[in-house]
Amino acid sequence: MNGTLAIPIPNLRSRPIIWREVLLSVLARVMVIIPLCVLALILGQMVWGGIGTISWEFLSQVPQEGMTKGGIFPCIFGTLAITLLMILIALPLGVGAAIYLVEYAGQGWVFRVIRAAVNNLAGVPSIIFGLFGVGFFILFVGRNVDHVLQTGLLFGQPCMLWAAATLAVLVLPVIIVSTEEALNAVPQSHRSASLALGATKWQTIRDVVLPQARGGILTGAILSISRGAGETAPILFTGCAYFLPRLPVVNLFGVIPVINPFDQFMELSYHIFIMTTQSMDAVQTLPIQYGTTLVLIGLTFLLNLTAIVFRIHFRKRLGCVSIQ
Repeated sequence: MNGTLAIPIPNLRSRPIIWREVLLSVLARVMVIIPLCVLALILGQMVWGGIGTISWEFLSQVPQEGMTKGGIFPCIFGTLAITLLMILIALPLGVGAAIYLVEYAGQGWVFRVIRAAVNNLAGVPSIIFGLFGVGFFILFVGRNVDHVLQTGLLFGQPCMLWAAATLAVLVLPVIIVSTEEALNAVPQSHRSASLALGATKWQTIRDVVLPQARGGILTGAILSISRGAGETAPILFTGCAYFLPRLPVVNLFGVIPVINPFDQFMELSYHIFIMTTQSMDAVQTLPIQYGTTLVLIGLTFLLNLTAIVFRIHFRKRLGCVSIQ
């Protein structure tokens, strides 16, 4: 004894606590592995059942003999065309709405009403969007435009334009929320510095805030492509055709072929739906269904990869190479 008092330190990490942490760690890993295994199982089944159907003729020809032979090229073209039109409609609207919510709306009752509307819109079933597209875009907007312009039945009928507009309303909440988060991630000090140097509110948003938020905006575009490219119900009544072995294009000036937004179209997800529900021999058409599904998955991945490449490019230009 040298006059010092030894105080025993309690063992805070007792055996029950250690076993509890180990158990929670194992459960967390299992919860991650399960969805990965389910995804691998789905993709593996699609590849196993459809890889034998994929050929150049299958990708480049039109459907033949009641869609039991030939290819799916009109479906691929229609899917790409309607996805492009959907993004062109939804992205400006979603980004504009997010800019208003973050930069102008404040935290008053207007902000709360818009926020509630966006949240409710995200929970609406997709079939409701299809009925809304028919009632609003085709019967209300289209028929009234035809009546005013005296164009006959041009706008007031199912077509690619109204199908893309319906899908744009469907994916609008995804773009608004992701863009809003990207704008909120820009430091407020950057806005203050820009305003202190004499820039206007819009100049600050255009030259300071939006360039830094491009990554988040493109993330919203990626998520909306994934959501819209595989939807069937919204386009079921608004423009998708059961069988249309031609491309929805028109020759501009008689020479340049461009997408005709006032024509009907074929689409991959609707084609799968038709082959599954309307075929007289489901076993005979099963390889075609798997092959079409595999093409739709690959096309969605390709569109997402394109958006990811643009996102990485913009982040590198801003000096941020990390992908979150």
